[in-house]
Formats: sequence, C-alpha cells, structure tokens
Amino acid sequence: MKKKLIASTSEHFKTIFQHEPEALFLSPGRINIIGEHVDYNDGFVLPAAINKYICFAVSKSNSDECTLVAKDLNESYKFNWKDDLKPIDKMWVNYILGVLQQLKERGLPLEGFTIVFSSTIPMGAGLSSSAALECGFGYALNKLFSFHLTKEDLAKIGQKSEHTFVGVKCGIMDQFASVFGKKNKVIKLDCTTLDYEYHKADFKKYSLLLLDSNVKHTHLTSGYNTRRQEVEEGLAIIKNQFPLVKSFRDCTENQLEKLRDALGEILFKRCHFVVNEIRRVNEAVAALDKNDFEKLGQLMYETHDGLSKEYEVSCEEIDFLVASVRHEKSVLGARMMGGGFGGCSLNLVEKGTEDALITKISEAYLKEFGLTLSAYKIKISKGTTNV
Repeated sequence: MKKKLIASTSEHFKTIFQHEPEALFLSPGRINIIGEHVDYNDGFVLPAAINKYICFAVSKSNSDECTLVAKDLNESYKFNWKDDLKPIDKMWVNYILGVLQQLKERGLPLEGFTIVFSSTIPMGAGLSSSAALECGFGYALNKLFSFHLTKEDLAKIGQKSEHTFVGVKCGIMDQFASVFGKKNKVIKLDCTTLDYEYHKADFKKYSLLLLDSNVKHTHLTSGYNTRRQEVEEGLAIIKNQFPLVKSFRDCTENQLEKLRDALGEILFKRCHFVVNEIRRVNEAVAALDKNDFEKLGQLMYETHDGLSKEYEVSCEEIDFLVASVRHEKSVLGARMMGGGFGGCSLNLVEKGTEDALITKISEAYLKEFGLTLSAYKIKISKGTTNV
C-alpha cells in the first residue's frame, strides 16, 4: 500500500509538471495508546506514528510561484510565496499556508515550489491527518531548501499553523508523534516540558485494530472547550485547599475525595478522570516494558469507562463498539480514541482473529445503528521521512 501511494503520487506529479519530482516524503498519521484529554492537564501521553501516510512529491519551481495539488480532492491552489498570506476558504490549503507563514516569520531563505500530495490516512477518523499534512509539508521544505530546522521546530510550527490559520487550539501531541515516531516504539511525552522517551511496543502475538464508527457528532468543539473550562475550575478549587498541588500530577484520589462536596458532582467526575488517567499512562508504560499485554488491555478498558462515564466525551456508537468486544476472548482491551463524540475505537486483539471480529462487529453495528463500520489494521511505524 505504501509503495502504491508513493508511485501514484510521483506519477501524478509527473503528469502535471512534465518532469520527475526532486524529492518524495512520507508523513504518518498517529494513534494514542492511552492518555486521553490529559495533554492540556499537565499529563503524559503515549502516542505512536502508524503506517497510514500522506505522500508528498516536491520540486523547486525556480520562481516565486507556488503550486499545491491535492490529488485525492482533485483540487489545486497557486500563489506567490512573497504575497501576504491569509487563510482562505479551502481548509486543506490553510494547513499548508499556516506552516509557510511560520517559515516566513523565521526569515528563512524561501523560494517557490511545486507540490503534489496524496493520502492513505482516513479523514475524520481521529488519526491526525491534519498534523501529518502540516509536519510533512514543513519537513519537505526543510529538506528541499536546507533550513536545518529540528524535529521539535517542525512539530511546533505545525501546531502554531493550526492555531493561527485553522483556528484549532490543539495540543502538541499529534505533530510530535507524526515527526518523532519510530517503528515499534511508543513515545511517552510530557506535554508541558516536551521531554520524551521511547518505549518498545512490540505486541508479539497481538495487533492493533481501529474500528471507525463513521460518526462525528457536532459537539466535539463545544464539548472539548467545556471540558477544558471544567477541569480548570476544578483544579483552582483543589489548589486553594491544597497549596502544594501545582497541577493534576501532584493531586491524589484521596485529596479529591476530601473535596467531593466543594467540587460538586460534575467537577469531581472530571478531575477524578484526569488524576486516574495520568496514573494509567505510567502503568501502561510499565506494562509495555514487561510485555504485560493483559494489563495494558485492562487499562484501555478503564480509560474508556472513565471517558464515557466521568469525562462524558464518548457517544452511544463508540460505547457500543467497546461493549461489543468486551467479552470476546480474542480482545485484550478497547477504548475510545481521540477528542470524542465519534471517531474510532482502538482495540488490542489477538493476531489472526481480526477479520472474524470485524465481520461480527460490523454486522452488529449495522443492525444497531444502520451504519457501516470501517476497520483499519495498523502497525506502529517511523515518523516523517524521505522516501
């Protein structure tokens, strides 16, 4: 599939521009094994790059003109990089313009370029196709024009592009995982300091399977903003009562219990989830280091229950997908992945049982909701790279 993507992107470039591209790059999507909604709560996350990619075919244009071609959308956009860059009404263009603006602001020696890109990352499934687009584009120009930017620079540029040109106040996890990914490794990332360490993620006789609900409920953004507000409010109450607590990392379940009345039911639930999720990430890392996949699976189920019942960011379709596999012997663990209110469930399953499981759950899902399930078998891959 990767070879096919590279070949078709390169061929498309040749058809349009009548010459071979100077360089080809691959930028992956990502999953997060565990550590959901803690990136903005001083927690740790455990992402990894996956073998779904955007491929970029790139050349210098030998002028100030730039041409962007989105092969899958059959759309293109031309502009002069010296012009005043502003967001436009094509969202995919804004991810790229935002990165270019960051490069301009750094005073880097830019030139015009031509670029064709194509993707195998499913859109809207919570696999961070946007981060792959930003970081892959930044990486391509970094190599093409020898800017000597670091991987961390590229991740931050991608994040800032999304803040400024797309209007999404995302954390750094998606961009970081896309750039820093390594084959068969997860990244334990401290979202506050950007300190990180790699841990092996060789699942032996198990594999990772994504079940895509193919739903995205509209309250993702409003729900996300509300949760951020609630946990900030909760943390302020905790800090007021326990001055030594600087962040949720320092907070214990015992302290929360003492403040149950002061917090009220909703804030208590939100904070209880965050404190436990930070603990679960550390336990998941220990389980991976010991190849204790049963423990990892159990933690995934616990995370899902927390996201569904305490943080309340799941939805009935995703809850159904997780409940449907909970008693399957071949499944060690499953949980909602991403911001919530739709998207995918991440499943840790016994190798060789995936197809039978997909068939069984797809039939049940269709019967329950009248919706078709999409399924993706994934592997943990390396981050953004030259081809």
